[in-house]
Amino acid sequence: MSSTSPAPWTERHQVAVYLAAIAVAVLVGWTVPGAPALAPAVTPVLGLLLFATFLAVPFAALGRAFADLRFLVAVLVVNFAVVPVVVLLLSRAVADHEALLIGVLLVLLAPCVDYVIVFTGLAGGAADRLLAAAPLLMLGQMLLLPAWLLVFAGTEAVALVELGPFVEAFVLLILLPLAAAAALQRAALRSAAARRAAAVTTSEMVPLMALTLFTVIASQVRGVGEQLADLAAVVPLYVGFLVLMVPIGVVAARTVGLDVPASRALVFGGVTRNSLVVLPLALALPERLALTPFAVVTQTLVELVGMVLLVRLVPLLVPEGRPRHSGRTTPSGRTAPRP
Repeated sequence: MSSTSPAPWTERHQVAVYLAAIAVAVLVGWTVPGAPALAPAVTPVLGLLLFATFLAVPFAALGRAFADLRFLVAVLVVNFAVVPVVVLLLSRAVADHEALLIGVLLVLLAPCVDYVIVFTGLAGGAADRLLAAAPLLMLGQMLLLPAWLLVFAGTEAVALVELGPFVEAFVLLILLPLAAAAALQRAALRSAAARRAAAVTTSEMVPLMALTLFTVIASQVRGVGEQLADLAAVVPLYVGFLVLMVPIGVVAARTVGLDVPASRALVFGGVTRNSLVVLPLALALPERLALTPFAVVTQTLVELVGMVLLVRLVPLLVPEGRPRHSGRTTPSGRTAPRP
């Protein structure tokens, strides 16, 4: 059943809501002494956001998206073959600073599996196909990250990284939200209460995204500010990554002949990194690498500004050249039915 009711105000003004959340988070994180205590809330808040994101995509559409082998291969090649080369070149600028190097490697080598789906939908990309790729992207980074650290930072860096938090993040942020969303979608077929719960949850995706941004930034911004002199070295690297990966994603999409929504999804999938998931890894490092979590959070701040710009830029770089034939992705990340 279709609805002609207008989208909620928060959905129509997502960028403004996110920028406001970032601004408030910076203010609270810098002025409220207890703000760093919000750090343990990052994982449950992010898990709730991902539950809402998974719930917004019908699992029938997700199954079709998973069958799109061309897109899946493209997003895996970009993230696990092309990105490591880019990161190797960029990371040499901080090769002599162990804490910054490990932070840069952790965050840039890990493709995003969470809010990238929301931003992809906002730019008119195929959020369902990127969601279908998320488990593969998460599993791939879990398996390959130790190898990349060994190559780029040496054996000592590999020994410092505990994969336990990564496994925990995979369970808490992918498997459990995905299973819960599937269960609620199945229940909604038979229960009016379940349908109402699903509708309420998906309608609150933008506030949940804002809450996630607030929680992450408010809990970490003071530490970033206090270490800004040391962290300044990584800001150009993160900006450079954004600048390089956008055209790489566009060229890769054209090379394999992806349609417009999938092309936009590939660009976002290559640009956006997994900072909110690798942050627990960085926080688990020894005290002498205390700067590493702040290097990860700095990437988040740079990336979020970039995402706001890319939501406007990517549709210009990958314009609509023909009608879509596989469904329409709405700004909130939902996949609309075929006309």
